[in-house]
Amino acid sequence: MEDKNQTWMEYFTMKGISDLPQLQTPIFLLFLVIYLIILSGNSAILLLICNDRRLQTPMYYFLSHLSIMDISYGTVTMHKTLAMYVSGDASVSRSACFSQMYFYVALICCEFVLLAAMSYDRYVAVCNPLRYVTIMNTKVCSVLSSVSWVIGICEAAPTMYMVYEIHCFKSYEINHFFCDLLVIMKQFCYKAYKMQHLIFVESIFIGFVPCTLTLTSYVFIIRTILMIRSSTGRRKTFYTCSSHITVVCLLYVTLFCVYFRPTSSYMTETEKLFTLLYTALTPMLNPLIYSLKNKDVKMAFKRLMKNNIKILL
Repeated sequence: MEDKNQTWMEYFTMKGISDLPQLQTPIFLLFLVIYLIILSGNSAILLLICNDRRLQTPMYYFLSHLSIMDISYGTVTMHKTLAMYVSGDASVSRSACFSQMYFYVALICCEFVLLAAMSYDRYVAVCNPLRYVTIMNTKVCSVLSSVSWVIGICEAAPTMYMVYEIHCFKSYEINHFFCDLLVIMKQFCYKAYKMQHLIFVESIFIGFVPCTLTLTSYVFIIRTILMIRSSTGRRKTFYTCSSHITVVCLLYVTLFCVYFRPTSSYMTETEKLFTLLYTALTPMLNPLIYSLKNKDVKMAFKRLMKNNIKILL
């Protein structure tokens, strides 16, 4: 790379979804609606779990952590875009950009590990129901949820440290609506081979390992379900796992479609919209999936509404 193309950056400019003036208001409203749905849906799940004793079980304990991750995830990826459209200031400091990048990567890692822990919970519930309460006790649940947060936070740190040490970029413009690691790496003045190798190793550890554990859990779950003689029993048992299966598939499929594609066409306008679909879809739909497909959550919501009505009357 020639020296004239190298720039020492302290601020970046966020291009956003589109730079067409007529699209700015619709894009802002779209982001605002998506963020409000993420915030209200996941907050409602947290409120129900905290206020209803019948939902204070291992499965809903993990679900509460998933809701916290989704709220944090939506806030991290969308807060700068919303602020940019309100203030008109598209600039973002280098430290703020890299902080956003770190929390984005860390929360994805946390969610991978947490979903693996939730699959273990479903495995114990289906394959070893008589010992479920003993195995999935409060201490085990606390350890599994804590491990999810710690692994995610620690896993993202080495890569982000290496990124933060780089000061030379080809351009000050980020052709995206948030500081995505792959987009930032394309702006480096030189090929960061060590960082690429580290990301590859971390991807295997944080992506492949939790995915393998989740798939292994469901192999045993499906085998146990097939051994149930009653069709009603099989359907009821599978229904208890359906919400988690849907969330896992949604996360892995959308992530695969976003990042495992040829990089030559990366970050066209269409690709940015697809990334928005990924970053918004999972945190927005998770509470809907668990509420619409779960009788306990729907009953808890009805009880909460009845209690509120009684208080108002």
